[in-house]
Amino acid sequence: MKYIIIIGAGLGAVMLLLLATAGASTEFFERRYQLLIALNVGFVLFLMAMVGYLLWRLRRRLKDRVFGSRLALRLLLIFSLMAILPGVLVYSVSVQFLGKSIESWFDVKVDRALEGGLNLGRTVLDNLLGELREKTQTTALALSKQSAAPLPILDQLLDRSQMQEATLFNQDGGIITFSGTDGSGLFAEMPDAAVLSQAKMQGVYSEVESIPGKGLYLRVVMPVNELGPEGDSHILQLVQPVPIQLAGDAEIVQAVYRDYQALSLSRQGMKELYAVTLTLALLLSLLSALAAAFLISERLSAPLGMLAEGTRAVAQGDFSRRHPVQSKDELGVLTESFNLMTQQLEEARTVTQRNQQEVESARAYLESILSNLSSGVLVFDESLRLRTANLSAEQILKVSLSGLEGLTMEECATREPQLHSLEATILGGFHSGKTGEWQRQVERPGDGGNQVLLLHGTRLPHASGGGGVVVFDDITNLLQAQRTAAWGEVARRLAHEIKNPLTPIQLSAERMQHKLAEKLDGQDAEILRRSTEIIVNQVEALKRMVNEFSEYARAPKLELHLLDINKLVQEVLALYETENAGTEGDLPPRIELALASDLPLVKGDSARLRQVIHNLLQNAQDTLIGITEPAITVRTEMAQGMVRLSVSDNGAGFPDQVRARAFEPYVTTKPKGTGLGLPIVKKIIEEHSGTIQIENILPHGARISITLPIMVENSSTIKHETV
Repeated sequence: MKYIIIIGAGLGAVMLLLLATAGASTEFFERRYQLLIALNVGFVLFLMAMVGYLLWRLRRRLKDRVFGSRLALRLLLIFSLMAILPGVLVYSVSVQFLGKSIESWFDVKVDRALEGGLNLGRTVLDNLLGELREKTQTTALALSKQSAAPLPILDQLLDRSQMQEATLFNQDGGIITFSGTDGSGLFAEMPDAAVLSQAKMQGVYSEVESIPGKGLYLRVVMPVNELGPEGDSHILQLVQPVPIQLAGDAEIVQAVYRDYQALSLSRQGMKELYAVTLTLALLLSLLSALAAAFLISERLSAPLGMLAEGTRAVAQGDFSRRHPVQSKDELGVLTESFNLMTQQLEEARTVTQRNQQEVESARAYLESILSNLSSGVLVFDESLRLRTANLSAEQILKVSLSGLEGLTMEECATREPQLHSLEATILGGFHSGKTGEWQRQVERPGDGGNQVLLLHGTRLPHASGGGGVVVFDDITNLLQAQRTAAWGEVARRLAHEIKNPLTPIQLSAERMQHKLAEKLDGQDAEILRRSTEIIVNQVEALKRMVNEFSEYARAPKLELHLLDINKLVQEVLALYETENAGTEGDLPPRIELALASDLPLVKGDSARLRQVIHNLLQNAQDTLIGITEPAITVRTEMAQGMVRLSVSDNGAGFPDQVRARAFEPYVTTKPKGTGLGLPIVKKIIEEHSGTIQIENILPHGARISITLPIMVENSSTIKHETV
């Protein structure tokens, strides 16, 4: 389109030049003006079509909301007004000026002056021609009366006048006599038939004639009758030159008058000619200006539009846009600066993405480490707001921490009351004034008793953002294992130290009874008998206690077999039904069974597991003493891929202080209990890789649940133990 507009502007300039040339040259106007008019009209139509196409394209770009089209429209309007207003003004002034100028050419005074000058020249020539006619008539009369040779008469005539030549012709056109001043013979030939006819009819022929290259001459032709003895008729011709100054002035006046008459006749045509020329020139200039305005506006708006589009792309995160530099002006510098900016932004984004990937990799690596740590980790910011926590922290605390991020410890404790004990410990550790590490041990209530946590805290350096990190572990099982090991060692030593002297004491007491019973009287013998019986009974009690200590302390090797836990429960319960059938006094408890069918087999020691079930049932039965309607529920089920056995009762339940330490030796609620039953049960279950849990039942009662791993091997290849 740019080249079409440039070619069109060049053709328009050529057309205007041709129109100007045609207006200045009448001959060119007469021969080529119609063709020029047609060409210019065609070119105007072409420019109008091109401008219409440009307007349609601009309208479509505006409708499609192409960026830069509004700027192009604004520039087009500005350039169009700059071209149209001066053009219309010049056109109006030119039309008025040309109209008045052409009318001034044909003023009445000019017309009269030209006619007066022409009439004056004609009068002078007519006077000269009249004088020549009189001379011709006088000479013709003299020749008709003279019978001698006519040459002397003609020579004498030329000498007395300003005539240039005189010729006498016969009827056949032959020259009878010729006399001339220079002998050139301008009109030495016989006059033509028209001249002769006019001379015969009117008696004389007189005219002012122009000879090319010689100027104006007066020519008179007159017949001469009865000349000579024969009386033949001859023709006399006299030629007299018009004075050079008079001839020049006459020709100038005549030429000017002829041109003036021609212009006068074509006055309206000239007006129309100049009007059409100006109109076409205006249209050509305006349309060329509009096309150039389109070109300039698009050329100016295109780089700005590309830059704006590139800026919008940069705002959306696309830094790959590069625009070609099409000029060396300010727009080119701006485009080059934009390309440099996008290149630098893209490089910076690449570096940022690479750094971000490295940070994400390091973060993922740290998160992987934190997620696989068995210890709980809490990270706080400078204001001690929770930033992140690993999965182990949630598992240890049994609290979902994902929704607490960004909250202070006070706010976390408000949402999750289980964190109250941690709140005071963590805040006290960080506010203790120490810049290094701190360590605290906290005990908090848990599902199976109190949970003991060991916390390690430290402040993070300000260079890494400040804040602090707390690492904690659940040492409840560790403490219980330490206590169990300690109690086992104590039990072993006590059993060893106490059991040895018991038998001699018992034997000595029995021997004293046997030796002294017959030697004492009745009252003393009764005292001896009662004392000996007390000693023997207390020794038996000590032996039983020592045996329980020994059982708690020793770790016998398990004999593992595939067991059906339901059959094992039913076997133990059969013994309790037999015992309860013969009891008197308190009502025996009602035992309800809720055994799940199709339980998988477990791998265990039947004797040790019988002992576990027996202890659980015995504890439940002991807690139901004095209960109006005692009831025990034994349930088996699958729980989280393991077999769970639970024994529930409707007794008083466990006090909180006892439930927290129920699995420690000598912790019991029975008046005569040793407190070794549940610790032995817990030890047996842990030897089977199981777990045990105590919980109170609302409104009253307690439940002890044990879970045992199932046997995943093919049961057809392992021998079952008959239980």
